Amino acid sequence: MKRASLQSLWVNAALLALAVVSLAPLLWMVSVSLMPRGGASHFPPPLLPASATFGNYRELFAHNAMATHFGNSALVAGGITLGSLLFNTLAGYAFAKLKFAGHERVFQGLLAALVIPAQVAMLPLFLLMKQLHLVDTWMGVVVPSLASVFGIFLVRQYARSIPDELLEAARIDGAGEWRIFFSIILPMLRPVLATLAIFSFMSAWNDFMWPLIVLTGDNHYTLPVALAAMSREHIMDVELMMAGSVVTVLPVLLLFLLLQRHYLQGLLLGSVKG
Repeated sequence: MKRASLQSLWVNAALLALAVVSLAPLLWMVSVSLMPRGGASHFPPPLLPASATFGNYRELFAHNAMATHFGNSALVAGGITLGSLLFNTLAGYAFAKLKFAGHERVFQGLLAALVIPAQVAMLPLFLLMKQLHLVDTWMGVVVPSLASVFGIFLVRQYARSIPDELLEAARIDGAGEWRIFFSIILPMLRPVLATLAIFSFMSAWNDFMWPLIVLTGDNHYTLPVALAAMSREHIMDVELMMAGSVVTVLPVLLLFLLLQRHYLQGLLLGSVKG
């Protein structure tokens, strides 16, 4: 009994140490953001501010249009999340339950596309957005992310667990495919839809490369792009940059912490039931 307790103590101590190491950069980022100008320039850098101040945050929103960029990120991430839920759910359900010519080959082709790096497709995708006159527009950021192979795969794996007999009974009762989808399928997909929504929002909020390529006007920048642009002008303002990093990271971090149970539950259910 004592040996088991000692092992549990060592395991918990190791997990606590790993948690501290993992959280240390985030906690120091918050600490530096509360320091006055030049407070983090000493060597060795201080761990805590000598006198905490929110002046860096006030300057961000007063002189660096951070509120505009925050709204841009919220608009883009919200649009991508809603579109991803719609298109990935429809496609995942179709691949799981609807039989059409070549559906297995098409799905295998989609899975094969996962091995292609996203950077390879950025140039032709940008040229396509240019032809559609979507460069420097929010739609140019949103449209390419409306459907993803991962989202389709996640929904398909979970939808396969829905009994075919349930759908056949609905069809015998005269229900159409759209009614079956909205009245039967969607309520049963709630766990995996929560996972997909969280994953899509976090991915869209943190995305840097594609918005950097397709957005050319400062007024359309999302938070990660705006923060990178600001770093060129305020390269020595460490405290201001850390405040910008906190504003960028905090919303999505809080969202994940609040909804992590649904996120992990959906992933585990999809893997087990698929």
